[in-house]
Amino acid sequence: MTDATQRSGFLERGGAWVMAQFVLLPGVIVLGVMFHGDWTHVWLIAAGSGVFALGGGIGIAGVAVLGRNRTPFPKPREHSEFVQRGIYAHVRHPLYNSVMLASLGWALIWQSWPALVVALALLPFFVAKARREERWLREKFPDYAEYEKRVPAFLPRIRPSVATL
Repeated sequence: MTDATQRSGFLERGGAWVMAQFVLLPGVIVLGVMFHGDWTHVWLIAAGSGVFALGGGIGIAGVAVLGRNRTPFPKPREHSEFVQRGIYAHVRHPLYNSVMLASLGWALIWQSWPALVVALALLPFFVAKARREERWLREKFPDYAEYEKRVPAFLPRIRPSVATL
């Protein structure tokens, strides 16, 4: 396989999205450390730690359910399975949620305005990446359109429990 063929395959699977993501994420990390606050706001560190941990938990739940289907590319693998169980029964993009929450938590922990700006830039980035990914998922999996109607993209629906009614 030639280098041109490999690059073409990389881009066809959504490699440009992957490259952009691998610029933004280290940006949050490095900016947080380089341009941190004075750490006198303990409540920001606590809030950031909670948001960071929530993002980590959501990410672990998503990775656990996806298994071999997981890929950094928005285009699904050729032999992938359509996953609707676990956390994917509640949100369509838990891994994107995970990265956004962990990045926000990181910026809050470090009390870094530059890191916060980049963390907030991840929101429109992942919304756009999810839209592209979902076009490919609808092409690959005929049931995906129904799944989109039933399961929210990023924020799970809050349903009141019977005990609170």
